[in-house]
Amino acid sequence: MNTAKEDVLFQQVDDEGVVKEITGPESRKYLIFIIDNLKIGIDAEYVVEILNSYSATYLPMMPDYIEGIFNMRGQIIPIMDIRQRLGKYPKGGESLLIVLDYNDTQLGIQVDAVELMMDIPNDSILPIPSRSAQKLVSGMCTLPDGSGTMLVLDCEQLLGP
Repeated sequence: MNTAKEDVLFQQVDDEGVVKEITGPESRKYLIFIIDNLKIGIDAEYVVEILNSYSATYLPMMPDYIEGIFNMRGQIIPIMDIRQRLGKYPKGGESLLIVLDYNDTQLGIQVDAVELMMDIPNDSILPIPSRSAQKLVSGMCTLPDGSGTMLVLDCEQLLGP
């Protein structure tokens, strides 16, 4: 069935035979990673790569949460210690690096562990309380598999000034 609208992605027929148009995705994929037993999700469309081995070059006169830079196939990418950016103490030792690309800006974030990739229904993500001091988190939800609560990392705030 052809429709004149180009933004229609799906059509559903309900129990009464009425065709409903769905103009956007009902769920999004999130990569869930762990920081101090917190589950944090980031929209999978921003994830470029996950690295377990990398070498950072220290940069002087940078904020504490910037660990340095590394060269990934000719591109210089800054490394952020997401633990410190979220107000936690640095872990030290081995960590994984998730390389993100948001609006053509790349950034590597150090995380404790990567748990899984999961589809999360859009309507299950709730906004954080308005009085929250945490500006890097844009929402939270209970995971569909019942394994706990996930905080949603806001890439725009993470890569902003």
